[in-house]
Amino acid sequence: MDVLAGLLEGPRARGAFMIRACFEVPWSVRIADEAPLTVMVMVAGESWILPAGEGPAQRLRPGDIAIARGPDPYVCCDDPATAPRAEIGPGQVCRPLGPAHAGRYRDLGVRTWGESPDGPARMLIGTYQMRGELTARLLDALPPVLVLPTEVWRCPLTPLLAEEIGKDEPGQDVVLDRLLDLLLIASLRAWFSRPDADPPAWYRALADPVAGPALRLIQDDPSHPWTVNALAAKTGVSRASLARRFTTAVGEPPMTYLTNWRLALAADQLRDSGLTVAAIARKVGYGSAFALSSAFKRVYGVSPQEYRP
Repeated sequence: MDVLAGLLEGPRARGAFMIRACFEVPWSVRIADEAPLTVMVMVAGESWILPAGEGPAQRLRPGDIAIARGPDPYVCCDDPATAPRAEIGPGQVCRPLGPAHAGRYRDLGVRTWGESPDGPARMLIGTYQMRGELTARLLDALPPVLVLPTEVWRCPLTPLLAEEIGKDEPGQDVVLDRLLDLLLIASLRAWFSRPDADPPAWYRALADPVAGPALRLIQDDPSHPWTVNALAAKTGVSRASLARRFTTAVGEPPMTYLTNWRLALAADQLRDSGLTVAAIARKVGYGSAFALSSAFKRVYGVSPQEYRP
């Protein structure tokens, strides 16, 4: 497993919020739902995404895909000059911003929301509402908003998602969850692979002849009792060379990366599985539940039992 694949193991939608949003021009909605990640596909018309903090306004045209990283708010609108008319809060609760806009945006049918099903501006929106440490490591590598224009990558999943999002059939939520996962993974892979991409240090480090193999060793077998000496021997360099090259390329020493990766895996297992703490400890490279609990509490501030939902 490579590092990107490992990080993409984290996002697994479970009852994700999925809608087709339809607007009449002019329109503007402030998104303050605190969700960790939202994927948007522009189906018709155009829109702008305005991050709350740093970062330029991003324009979306038909076929473009945007990924917004939470929890900071942002605005989706037809024009940067259009003032927000509604706000989406936690739990996807919509409230009008002023009496003149009461009832403007409303439910329009199965997973359809906005002003008119035939509005000239239409988007497919999928929102992840869970938080997990693997996802957090991935989110840290992303800008507040990234856009994949169709000139860079034409998504083959858009027609399928557009067809499935309006269905009301048994198991439909699971179908949409898996489609959202696939859309996210394919989009991020395409974004990281752009010639002009500015990927995070851990992604660039994969091309390093020393740090790259060491990263893959850790990724492929986190339960192995790795030491800097063992990693150096496997990569064919001295201990000092490995430590120096890895720290420079990845941004943290090998053992720090290993510890953080093991604990991230443990956090994911605590969230997603019914395994005991002892079983999780063995899977991620700790000799006992006590050893894992001590390390986990030191980094996360709570015990594994307290962290588990």
